[in-house]
Amino acid sequence: MNKLTQKISSLSKNKEAKTLAGNFMWLSALQVAGYVFPLITMPYLARVIGVEGFGKIAFASAIMVWIQTIADWGFNLTATRDVAQNRENPQKVSEIFSNVLWARCLLMFLSLAVLLLLIGVVPKFREEWDVILVTFLMIPGHIFFPDWFFQAVERMKYITILNVLMKFIFTVAVFLFIKQPEDYILQPLFTSLGFVISGVIALYYILGRWGIELQRPNWKATLQTIKGSTDVFINHLMPNLYNSFSTMLLGFWGGGTAVGVLDGGTKFAHIGTQLQTTINRAFYPFLSRKIEKHNIYLLITMSISILMALTLFLGAPILVKYMLSEEFVDSAYVIQIRAFSLIFSGLSSAYGANYLIIKHQEKLLRKITMWCSLAGFVMAWPLVYYFSFIGAALTVTISLGLLAVSYYIAAKKIEKLECNYEKVSKENN
Repeated sequence: MNKLTQKISSLSKNKEAKTLAGNFMWLSALQVAGYVFPLITMPYLARVIGVEGFGKIAFASAIMVWIQTIADWGFNLTATRDVAQNRENPQKVSEIFSNVLWARCLLMFLSLAVLLLLIGVVPKFREEWDVILVTFLMIPGHIFFPDWFFQAVERMKYITILNVLMKFIFTVAVFLFIKQPEDYILQPLFTSLGFVISGVIALYYILGRWGIELQRPNWKATLQTIKGSTDVFINHLMPNLYNSFSTMLLGFWGGGTAVGVLDGGTKFAHIGTQLQTTINRAFYPFLSRKIEKHNIYLLITMSISILMALTLFLGAPILVKYMLSEEFVDSAYVIQIRAFSLIFSGLSSAYGANYLIIKHQEKLLRKITMWCSLAGFVMAWPLVYYFSFIGAALTVTISLGLLAVSYYIAAKKIEKLECNYEKVSKENN
């Protein structure tokens, strides 16, 4: 008992442990806000805008996943890692921050040009042009709000307070202004405005209060920054081939109602994923410096993932009954299928971003992700065509399972090679 007390006492005095705990606390508060506020509005929106309104918003959001992935270009991992490893060098941090910001702006404008072209030539895109363009507003807001930077310097207090405040304001706006089905477009508008306002305030703190210098664009350095993060970008882009693509495919073949049923059930799995993201992001800067602590992180993240999966699987009918409406009764099947994906995504994050990238194995990660995502892309066509929203949910879950197993095998091979290398080194010495 005395040893346990001493251990706890030593941890409480450890500066890194305090920073990690504080970072996790603020990230947890941020993610709680991220799913508490949507949970508050979900029953109201389900009854006011209905399943078809949900479907239109989900279709536009699925398109934005692609654009946001392009605008991010993997910087949320590579830039976080680089700033975390150089944060004692203000000049280097300013250089990284500036290059990433200009790179993301360039990628955003290129993506917008392609999106406008698609709206002009694809009938389904043209039909939903208004909700698509309104939802696009979250992209510049997301760029101006560099949460990766706050994570890297482990000062999540500021990002959390700001986000919670914005989410509260625009949650109130949902109840005040959305009164009929035709008002569905206001929901993505409020979400986008929250991102934009938060982004402007965040830049004020970073550039005005913390002394980070925004350097003039150096396009050679900007392009080099993009090139340096390409492997991670591909790793982030490829899962869209089975994830958001299956939603878009369902929109073309099943219409707004089917997408709404899928989205209603997916939202609950997304809440679980947000909690996993909290843990992953809190540990990422810490593991970048102390990868030998990976087993502790693995135990924490997988225990929580399994608990969440069981909760969703068993509680699916109750969640649909009280959080949605009768139109969404089939969403219970989606919830139960996607519950398994939480276990797979937990394992995937533990051995993917929070191991292989930290070990600078981006190319290996990209290769694994590419082949598993292509498998998911191929599966999506028959599964969505024959089984509608059930097929879309199965596509995501099976694909995540393939990724998780593949990442695990790759990570264990690297561990074995490193152990053998250390053993040989000791014998030689």
